[in-house]
Amino acid sequence: MRRFEVGIRDANDEELTRISEGMGLSLSLEEMQRLKRYFAAKEREPTDVELQSIAQAWSEHCCYKSSKNVLQKFIFGIEAPQNMLVIKEDAGVLEFDKDHAYVFAFESHNHPSAIEPYGGAATGIGGIVRDVICMGAQPIALIDPLFFGPLDYGYDKLPAEVKHPRFLFNGVVAGISDYGNRIGIPTCAGMVYFDEGYVGNCVVNVGCVGIMKKADLSRSMAKQGEVLVLVGGKTGRDGIHGVTFASVELTGEEEFRSAVQLGDPITKEPLMHAILEANGKRLISGMKDFGGGGLSCAVNEMCHAGGCGAEIHLERVKLKEEGLSAWEIWVSESQERFLIAVEPDNVDELLAVFDKWDVDAVAIG
Repeated sequence: MRRFEVGIRDANDEELTRISEGMGLSLSLEEMQRLKRYFAAKEREPTDVELQSIAQAWSEHCCYKSSKNVLQKFIFGIEAPQNMLVIKEDAGVLEFDKDHAYVFAFESHNHPSAIEPYGGAATGIGGIVRDVICMGAQPIALIDPLFFGPLDYGYDKLPAEVKHPRFLFNGVVAGISDYGNRIGIPTCAGMVYFDEGYVGNCVVNVGCVGIMKKADLSRSMAKQGEVLVLVGGKTGRDGIHGVTFASVELTGEEEFRSAVQLGDPITKEPLMHAILEANGKRLISGMKDFGGGGLSCAVNEMCHAGGCGAEIHLERVKLKEEGLSAWEIWVSESQERFLIAVEPDNVDELLAVFDKWDVDAVAIG
């Protein structure tokens, strides 16, 4: 599988900006200059895969570069007696009773919903459910606080390229209800608030609660010698640059529509059951869902947590269509996918579980 070098060592500031925009990196000039200095010191040019991977990791969605200091000051240090795992994993794990824990995850899906409200809201539900599942919990309830501009907002006052609040409202509500109904998880709470301040960018919050036995807790890490197995949906071009798109200011341009992932609740439902069965059989050593950044983030975060590296065979990844470049496979955010770390002796039994549920599973590294 071919990779391409990108010449940045001799690029001037204008060329660096053009490279970032042309490749969809959404990196600032200062960040591109930092990359230029790094690879100049290495005496080589970066590959397209490397630049795309760095852009995912440095995106607002993945590293919270604008809000990190505030979160560290006011949120990350909070301690409570019921806390088991908070902040460090995909979802918070808190004690319920002596044998059980409940898992809670909450996030926003604003940019995707403002561009494609049905798909943006639906994949917001899909992503938050995956966060709960990958801790080893059974999702049981959804919560959705939503914020829009007034539904009777005058079209004559609507800014150019901004979709009308009623269009956004109808699409978001339909996306949430359709996805949740098809995976059998009810929306039990939420709120809707209307204000002119949300005309330019609606706020679509999604939350999920799950329950689990404490013994079923799974960590998002991989250790040396384990096999990495990709399970769930196939990989395509949908959702590419989703996290870098979330780091830029919305303009309403339709070119960003491909950055919105395509949810597939019909695949998610058996995938959820297969994962919970495999975890109950102690076949899973660690797992992480494919959210922002796709493989580039899932592999890096799991291996970093486990103190190891990984060798990934992208040619083994099952694709929705032929012709994807290496970097596209590496950063695709196609939905309904998990990365599972498994001991070599358990690989065959794990694959058999997913085959029984008619869910794709393949060892990729």
